[in-house]
Amino acid sequence: MLKQILFAVALAITLGIFAFTIIRIVNYFRLTKSFPVGNWGKRISLMLKVAFGQTKILRKPVIGFMHALVWWGFLVILVGSIEMVIDGLFGTERALSFLGPVYDAITVLADLFALVIGIVILAFLIRRIFMHIRRFTGIEMKHTSHADANFALTLILLLMVSLVGMNVFYLVGARMSGEEIKGVFITSKVIADISALNHLPASTVHTWHEIFWWSHILLIFIFANVLPYSKHFHVFMSVPNVFLSRLEPLGYLPNMENVTKEVKLMMDPATAYAPAPEGQAEAPARFGVLDVEDITWKNYLDSLTCTECGRCTASCPANITGKRLSPRKIIMDVRARMKEKGPGLIRDRAYSDKKSLIGDYITAEELWACTTCNACARECPVNINHPSLIVDMRRYLVMEQAAGPGELNAVFTNIENNGAPWQFSPEDRLLWANDLNDSQNNPIQVPVMADLAAKGKKPEYLFWVGSAGAFDDRYRKVTREFVKILHHLGTNYAVLGVEETDSGDVARRAGNEMLFQMQALMLIQILKGYEVQKIITCDPHDYNTFKNEYPDLGGRFEVIHHTQFLVDTIRAGKLQLNSGSWKNTKITYHDPCYLGRANGEYAAPREVLAALSATNVEMARCKSFALCCGAGGGQMFKEAEKGDKEVFIERIEDAMATGAGIVATACPFCMTMMTDGIKYKNREETMKNYDIAELVAMAMK
Repeated sequence: MLKQILFAVALAITLGIFAFTIIRIVNYFRLTKSFPVGNWGKRISLMLKVAFGQTKILRKPVIGFMHALVWWGFLVILVGSIEMVIDGLFGTERALSFLGPVYDAITVLADLFALVIGIVILAFLIRRIFMHIRRFTGIEMKHTSHADANFALTLILLLMVSLVGMNVFYLVGARMSGEEIKGVFITSKVIADISALNHLPASTVHTWHEIFWWSHILLIFIFANVLPYSKHFHVFMSVPNVFLSRLEPLGYLPNMENVTKEVKLMMDPATAYAPAPEGQAEAPARFGVLDVEDITWKNYLDSLTCTECGRCTASCPANITGKRLSPRKIIMDVRARMKEKGPGLIRDRAYSDKKSLIGDYITAEELWACTTCNACARECPVNINHPSLIVDMRRYLVMEQAAGPGELNAVFTNIENNGAPWQFSPEDRLLWANDLNDSQNNPIQVPVMADLAAKGKKPEYLFWVGSAGAFDDRYRKVTREFVKILHHLGTNYAVLGVEETDSGDVARRAGNEMLFQMQALMLIQILKGYEVQKIITCDPHDYNTFKNEYPDLGGRFEVIHHTQFLVDTIRAGKLQLNSGSWKNTKITYHDPCYLGRANGEYAAPREVLAALSATNVEMARCKSFALCCGAGGGQMFKEAEKGDKEVFIERIEDAMATGAGIVATACPFCMTMMTDGIKYKNREETMKNYDIAELVAMAMK
């Protein structure tokens, strides 16, 4: 009875402390903004795959499998912990043994996992203490972070030692007393058989069993209350965080409804939102994120869930090339800032300590170094989405403080005045089509949507040329070659010509949400006016924007990247290629972030290249692991932040390592950066950069 009373007291203290901690943390969620949640079926599937199946952890096979073993082992051992609570409260012995064969399976797995987890945790400790792992370092990884990790790992190791000890002495004691052994214990049986414990007095064996039993359960209680103050809080938080994670493609950025209202008011005051009742002034909404009261509750949940593993930072092209940005630090800063400011905000929602997340924790230099390539979000094992938070902070800098980099401010002005990031006249958007001839030197007349509409015709496809395709000297060649392919296939298409204007992708990712929505809503009106249903584009950034972001504003279209269009025509036998055109040529393909990671399209470009009969070689970092070219997120139009090297140089070195003579791209931004990289490395004579459309056009029969 005394044991039950002591256990009940220990459990009550544990639950009391834990409840106090959780209530304090939950109170902070009230300070944040809403985050939409729905589609429960898809969320359950995602949770089973990512949280329980550990699919993202296993992207790093060796260390990932070791971590997965610890996680799966904990799930099994958790059942035993529940049983210990029942036994402790009610004075039973192995209360779940009535489950029979199921109990045998649970106990044998728990016994095996105790040894496996102990060995793995020991390896993790050695790795952390004695090996220099780059992703465990960084300006955000203070001594306390390392001490926290080592302390938590040590606790887990002690938990496993106490569990094995408890099982061993249970077996020895049962043998001595002749009692039935409940459960199956392989590891502990081996230890019991080879040890001298069988010669100990029965009273001593019982005492040691009790010592290990109490050690194990008290360590569990301590662990439970240490976790909320540790990076290992993810043991509790990872499953709910994955369940509540974003379901949209990685390339998607959330729409700002308050900006939509403002833009619609400017475009058509009569159909905008109703004004506030007379005498009630509407509180002006802050655009973007300045401090923790501006983040969503999901952002805060992310910060609590962050494992500080550094996989995000290790994959970040800015961080790899020596720039200050660390996606891990961004998330850790949110958690630290809430811990600092949260108590004051709980007492008074108007509380201010004259500090903020931007400026005092996160610098503008860090935010502007991001290429929004989504490598961090792709690697995060608990589905944290760093780029959306970074862009929200950029939105504040641009729309509230007008504090964007000067080069980007010029881009915004050009888009607003000229409909393109460069200072070209909108009337020049069709100059790329001048003197365009097919392979037989016959003139090609590029059909324009307005001309066809005037004749009562509606093409099957709108070919979206994009700003780069219309104005960038190098990418104009790609546009011309792709149009030759469309002409060769007899495709029923048209372009907008001078009616085309920038999609707003660059403006959105650079934080100018107002300009993006103005461009988007204007374009949606034009496209709907022509009853456009299918859009083909060579630009993955515009592809992503049309496909994933325009629907929020009422623009729903079937969007096709040109590599997807090409592979469909090749599969259908419509496009015949000369197998000898690129024979004996070694080609390496650079994955555009907004086609690959952002939208999961890796197969189509590779299948097109395979049809060219060239020798295709992959870079060491390819497909979902591919390194960004360095141009996304507005980087194309501004000077890079200080670092050890430019991202495009790091990437072209990947390409050079393959020994390929051609770097194939499928994006105007990537083409610019890869071409610059080739020039920087003085490899113009031995390495060329072609878009896949150019390679296909040169191989057409």
